[in-house]
Amino acid sequence: MAEPLGSLDPDLRAWLPTFEELPWARRPDAWWTPGERHGRWFEGGRFNVATACVSVHAERTPDAVALRWEGEPGDRRTITYAALEDEVAALARGLRSLGVGVGDVVALHLGWLPETVVAMFACARIGAVHAVVPTPLPPEALADRLTALGASVLFTQDGAWRHGTVLPLKARADEALSAVGGIQHTVVVRRTGIDIGWFEGDRWYHDLVAATRPGRARHTGSASAATRSDVVTAPSSVEDLPAEHPLVLVSLAHRGGRPVTVSLGGAATVATALAVHRGGVAMGSVLWCAGDGAWLGTQVHGVYGPLAAGETAVVYEGTLDVPTLARAWQLIDRYAVSTLMTTPSVLRSMRSWAGELGQPPRIGSLRRVVSFGEPLDSEIRGWARHGLASGEVSVADGWGQVELAGITRLDNPVRAGGMPDLGEAIVDRDGRPVPAGQAGELVMTRPWAGLMVGLDAPSVLVDREYWERVPGAYATGDRARIVPGGELEFLGRTDAIVSVSGQLVSLMEIRGLLADHPFVAAVDVIERRDHAGGSYIAAAVVLTADAARAAAAGGRGLAAVARDLGESVRETLGGLAKPRLVMVVERFGDELRGDERRRALAVIPVGDLVEPRRVTWAQVLAAAEYSD
Repeated sequence: MAEPLGSLDPDLRAWLPTFEELPWARRPDAWWTPGERHGRWFEGGRFNVATACVSVHAERTPDAVALRWEGEPGDRRTITYAALEDEVAALARGLRSLGVGVGDVVALHLGWLPETVVAMFACARIGAVHAVVPTPLPPEALADRLTALGASVLFTQDGAWRHGTVLPLKARADEALSAVGGIQHTVVVRRTGIDIGWFEGDRWYHDLVAATRPGRARHTGSASAATRSDVVTAPSSVEDLPAEHPLVLVSLAHRGGRPVTVSLGGAATVATALAVHRGGVAMGSVLWCAGDGAWLGTQVHGVYGPLAAGETAVVYEGTLDVPTLARAWQLIDRYAVSTLMTTPSVLRSMRSWAGELGQPPRIGSLRRVVSFGEPLDSEIRGWARHGLASGEVSVADGWGQVELAGITRLDNPVRAGGMPDLGEAIVDRDGRPVPAGQAGELVMTRPWAGLMVGLDAPSVLVDREYWERVPGAYATGDRARIVPGGELEFLGRTDAIVSVSGQLVSLMEIRGLLADHPFVAAVDVIERRDHAGGSYIAAAVVLTADAARAAAAGGRGLAAVARDLGESVRETLGGLAKPRLVMVVERFGDELRGDERRRALAVIPVGDLVEPRRVTWAQVLAAAEYSD
């Protein structure tokens, strides 16, 4: 066992301006108290996230714009802080009328709508815990997610616009609920107007909110007079909550066949969001996080950060190439976005679209681009700096984790020293620091305020994974090295977890699913790079004799086998986990160890085609020599 690295106190000098700015209902007895797992934050403090992000600004600057939203079909909404406060209070009363209270879990199976943001803050206002559930999940995976969360109320919508089509969210939710117990009410946002099924416990979002406004109770056909009276008289007060009270539940990549859920504390999440926003991220007062609403980074840095600062957040529905490839530039220009946050994958797509457009719209408001969720390569960084906007743009690459409530470090913060110090170290398997340039695991020796307050796994496993492997430090599970110049270069995960479009996917879970498939005799799942520098998931499979004969029936037979394999993953783990490429290998020989084989499969030249490819073992051996 290695000697402890020497745990340090938190960097309170950098944290204190944020802590002092937050509107505490009761000031903590201590900002940080030493103890296990890097101590405790805000003991004795009382705090409500809805107050910090909405109510205080509704009182101070009621006419300031909180949200600018644009739907994929082009509809738009501007919401001031006063209007947002009114909507949050109304929905909070509606939730209380449904029996939702402190600690209850509310699942938000919604696209990135204003109603989603309102629901997040309405839950926070009454002390309920919310979880934003990805809309692309198929019914089986949605049922598993709802069961793991233990939700009592589900928000969904009739349909969701995505890439020019309508996803039938309510129908998917209904199918999922047939296999889930515990959901007492389903609140439905009318978005597209498509026909939907209606069942006991269903109610329209707009009816629930309208009935809570003084003088606006009316018969809706979905509630009795007694229920309507209860709704109108439901209390609108803000719940007085302990600072560490959970705000949000976030599902990590599948572990052991089920989602693993992290809970993040209210005060800690907002403190982290505001500290990173002011010290690391934002230039100007309008921020747009171009990411899916189910992604924690979008929630923390795209909503909590700017709204805690009293600034404007831009929210959009759908994808950025519909209705036009110029949509991203149009959004930036229309709403005078000064800071854009997104993933390298989105930036690569924008660079490609810029080439197709020939002359994308010129934008002058953009001053800052922050990339996170995946490593940012130098080529895309250079394009973002000089080719994205009319003038030169400041670019930063951020790193963070769900367990730490989002971004914790940036290589180019807006203020030098403005980000709290992590006490970073790179260590070997025995927990000893490694020389500069040598790869190892990134650990943190200084406490971080945004650290998770709970993880639904046995505490002995949590301690072993995060705290005991490197005494005196928090083990991140990320491999990195220090490059010349002192910056960190991230090299992937130590536990076969990869980031796809900013969300975590377990390669081991995919491998396990494919290994159980009746077509598969042996399988490896790896992360590969495409010609543009982006990453994707690929599966290399050795087929059973029957499947091999079926695949040999021309190209269509191979495509059908690959399609069946991909769909089996999508149906269980969701679309992000579906391998983009299936390589059918004749055999896995014993000339290579497993890690050597996977390295070779990651670099074997097969092009960027998404069609399945046949690969010989000789080609794998040749790639192994190249990879060495």
